[in-house]
Amino acid sequence: MIYGLRIIRQADARIGLSMGLHSGEHPMPKRKTEVIESFGERLAQLRRDAGFTQVEFAAEVGITQRMVAYYEAPDAHPPAHLLPQMAQALGVSVDVLLGMSAPRRPKKLATNRLERRLMEIEKLDPKAKRQITQLLDTFIEREKLKQRVSAQEA
Repeated sequence: MIYGLRIIRQADARIGLSMGLHSGEHPMPKRKTEVIESFGERLAQLRRDAGFTQVEFAAEVGITQRMVAYYEAPDAHPPAHLLPQMAQALGVSVDVLLGMSAPRRPKKLATNRLERRLMEIEKLDPKAKRQITQLLDTFIEREKLKQRVSAQEA
């Protein structure tokens, strides 16, 4: 195996010399890009973009927070059966999760969190929904009042 690798490296060196390259030179200049190399880094970034903490993401996928932390490590990979669940929770395709295609325009963090909370509220009984709605209405009215007072003072 090592011998075969040596032959490939020697062949690469000859190709480089025939292109006029010397050791350490590259045929194309390197550009700084935001490419995420490891699965773990990509998972962590997608999780943060979706507005999840590790604990929230773990609950959504049905695993422990410790496993999420493990999968976000540089050399770790989750089992294949978890990939569709992870991708669905993050709102991306498995291809995006694996780094095979670029993610579409990410949603805003606040929107994702709000949507998740609204889905949880929808599961509550009618009395609890009514109480939450009244509480939200109170906060919204208070903010509107603050804005009116600020506008009058300015």
